[in-house]
Amino acid sequence: MDTTLRDGEQTSGVSFSPSEKLTIAQLLLTEVKADRIEVASARVSDGEMAAVKAITKWAKASKLLERVEVLTFVDGDVSIQWMQETGAKVMNLLTKGSLNHLTHQLKKKPEQHFADIAEVIAKAKKKGLIVNVYLEDWSNGMRHSRDYVFQYLDFIATQPVKRVMLPDTLGILTPDESYQYLTEIVERYPKLHFDFHAHNDYDLGTANVLEGVKAGVHGIHLTINGMGERAGNAPLASAIAVLNDFMPGVKTSVAEKSLYSVSKLVETFSGIRVPANKPVVGENVFTQTAGIHADGDKKNKLYFSDLMPERFGRQRKYALGKTSGKANIENNLQQLGIRLSEPDLKKVTQKIIELGDKKEMVTQADLPYIISDILDSNTIEQKVHIEDYVLTHAKHLKPSATLRISVHGESYEEHAQGDGQYDAFMNALKKVYKKRKEELPQLTDYTVRIPPGGKTDALCETVITWQVAGQREFKTRGLDSDQTVSAIKATQKMLNLL
Repeated sequence: MDTTLRDGEQTSGVSFSPSEKLTIAQLLLTEVKADRIEVASARVSDGEMAAVKAITKWAKASKLLERVEVLTFVDGDVSIQWMQETGAKVMNLLTKGSLNHLTHQLKKKPEQHFADIAEVIAKAKKKGLIVNVYLEDWSNGMRHSRDYVFQYLDFIATQPVKRVMLPDTLGILTPDESYQYLTEIVERYPKLHFDFHAHNDYDLGTANVLEGVKAGVHGIHLTINGMGERAGNAPLASAIAVLNDFMPGVKTSVAEKSLYSVSKLVETFSGIRVPANKPVVGENVFTQTAGIHADGDKKNKLYFSDLMPERFGRQRKYALGKTSGKANIENNLQQLGIRLSEPDLKKVTQKIIELGDKKEMVTQADLPYIISDILDSNTIEQKVHIEDYVLTHAKHLKPSATLRISVHGESYEEHAQGDGQYDAFMNALKKVYKKRKEELPQLTDYTVRIPPGGKTDALCETVITWQVAGQREFKTRGLDSDQTVSAIKATQKMLNLL
């Protein structure tokens, strides 16, 4: 059962709109193929009622209504009336699973609580509703008030409930405890259907789910991206991957290929960013960074495991940066269908390492630009070297540039101002060539582009078109993570082509 739309929405700062809830509900049942979804808490707000109405209307038309569930409360017939107004048919009744909660929050005796629960269940059944019950704080109940838990389960076994749902409400259980407690309960009450609802406060949610399934529970509660109260719930993608790989005898209906796309949608709707290293759905989890890993993959898939990205509709990547080896770059070139000679491959590798020292990561989309820059530079004899420059830009002052340049072995230094930093650089350059009694080509076009992706640290390619007076027109390209620097590199290529 996926509870992203109920427990997941209890993530601090998250509130889905009715249309977002409907979209997620539809995807969970038709694409992810979850068996059940919990979509709201009763009595919360008018917006919550509108969302549940929209979901139940769609679910009824799609013959999926009994797979849509709502959290309700022991409040006489108030939650029941809310359920009827929304058109929902399955209520998950929140009851007390520990003596501590019962005594200090409700201030009641077990028999009083059981009588109240029985009354709500009877009223719900009369209205044609299906009833499941949550034992809130059940995990603490097992630790500190086991007699109460078994007294409660003895009572609930006499009631017309479909499922008994056991939450580790505060995420306190260890895997050993999860297995021990759930095994004992499943064996003691063989006729009851038990769900396990894990939280992730100690980062043990997925491990506890695995142990719960080993113990024989009949259902598990999960959320997209592990959303939920505090540290969240056990994450759907991780739990499904673990069950599929380590418990092959257990089958679920969940379609693995849908998990990444749904994760991204929920990330967008919720505004809660998925960490790049989050298992299965994080951006970096199928990216090899170390060159030795890429080399091993190329030779015999040495760094592959059963957790293959293709299972989740994803693709293995090889990061490009200062730790990249030649194999990393070859793997990326292969994916782009590009082959380079060994000398050019070495030059591309060195360029990527240099760029990696200046920015966090070079992407595969940057590669064609880097290759173009390397191959272009191969054909140019370096007679002119721009040795140093200082560019300044300050409020209320004209941009300026100080330039030191070597032309055919002679060194020059000039300073100039301009309408922008590059214009100031060109004005200083013109002073140098005026001293040499040489005329520079006219700049006729200036184009800047970055590889797709829109990252602020993306490589920048500047293409400048030059017109030699009364003669030919030609273009030069420069590449850098800084736009002005890339223009200066394009200009140095122009100077070497004169």
